Amino acid sequence: MKANAFMLIAALIGSTPASGWAEDFDAGKIEYSSGCSVCHGTDGKGAGPLAAELKTKPANLTTLAKRNGGVFPLNTVYESIDGRRPIASHGTREMPVWGQRFAPSPLSTTQTFIPKPTDSPVLMTSDPEIVIRLRILAVIDYLSRMQEK
Repeated sequence: MKANAFMLIAALIGSTPASGWAEDFDAGKIEYSSGCSVCHGTDGKGAGPLAAELKTKPANLTTLAKRNGGVFPLNTVYESIDGRRPIASHGTREMPVWGQRFAPSPLSTTQTFIPKPTDSPVLMTSDPEIVIRLRILAVIDYLSRMQEK
């Protein structure tokens, strides 16, 4: 899975149009900011605005690789974000399940989809599982770039 995920991320990055708006567009940062930073903080160190209200302190996401022998734990991070397959031996979940949150909004039969300039052509697929996976992988890519050296 690890090699496939990185190959998919590399393919997506390589297929991004070379226009001005594409250079500023960072899907992973946008996803992180809208779903993760409120608890983990904009810097990923676990001190977001809601952190003090939580029973369990949010993890410092900038040290994931350091805590894993210098290797970014892609599969573990993916499963933590997705969370749709609970594993009994892992106990209760402190973090919300984000897998369904990343699903695209369903369109009614009377709605017409009009893409915005910032919409990725890959995310315009009709398969919600592909959209979920790509959005999670975008967050994972962003997290891998935040790691302490």
